[in-house]
Amino acid sequence: MISIAIDDGLAEIVLDAPKKLNSLDQEALTALDDAYRQAEDAGARAVLLRGEGKGFCAGRDISAVEPATDDALGYLQDRVTPVLRRMADFPAPTFAAVQGACLGVGLGLAIATDVVYVAETAKIGSPFAALGATLDSGGHALFTERLGAHRTLDLVYTGDLMSGAEAVAAGLFSRAVPAEELVGFSRDKARRAASGATLAFRESKTLVSRIRDERIGLWESLDEENRAQGRLCGSADYAEGFAAFQQKRKPTFRGE
Repeated sequence: MISIAIDDGLAEIVLDAPKKLNSLDQEALTALDDAYRQAEDAGARAVLLRGEGKGFCAGRDISAVEPATDDALGYLQDRVTPVLRRMADFPAPTFAAVQGACLGVGLGLAIATDVVYVAETAKIGSPFAALGATLDSGGHALFTERLGAHRTLDLVYTGDLMSGAEAVAAGLFSRAVPAEELVGFSRDKARRAASGATLAFRESKTLVSRIRDERIGLWESLDEENRAQGRLCGSADYAEGFAAFQQKRKPTFRGE
């Protein structure tokens, strides 16, 4: 089950199948895609994705999968990848609060999110060594980029999992906090972004994506920053930010 609530610009999307560690079947993936679509249509200025119970998302729900007839390619290519693309392309800041298991497709959900906060005790990695399958949902790219080839293949071959604290120390995700503080901490940060300068955040999100995906260098990124600032200087939020600074008050941004 997937639920969504939108309040004061923040869309909170919840994976709510705790008995199966929020693992995802095709129906759940469709509902998750719809939730992000609803958030975008409603003009949400930030999204927080979290899971109920002990785990964030243990990956694909394979409880009823018959290996002899399984279409893994179709599931990943036609169901999972479009959802990850929708999440990554969301036109405002996105956050995830990750506790417990974050594996397989669950890891993909985190990879497709802008900012990931993890419980110190979260479990992250590639459990596929015991399944005769391979790491999917973007895991190879994330691990190789952040950990290097040797550490990536170590995790793949052994099936060993990293704790949330270890994952943050290795540069995989943003911050690790005690499990009991995770939701409150993440919600506070997401709410702050939802009340922030949405247009400016969007420019940064686009530029960071280009630096990561297209490997643009210092001078090209500097040129892009200059153009972004030029676009923003005519916005209402830009004027409000400068006025608030000059008047020594807190700005009230409207995402315009």
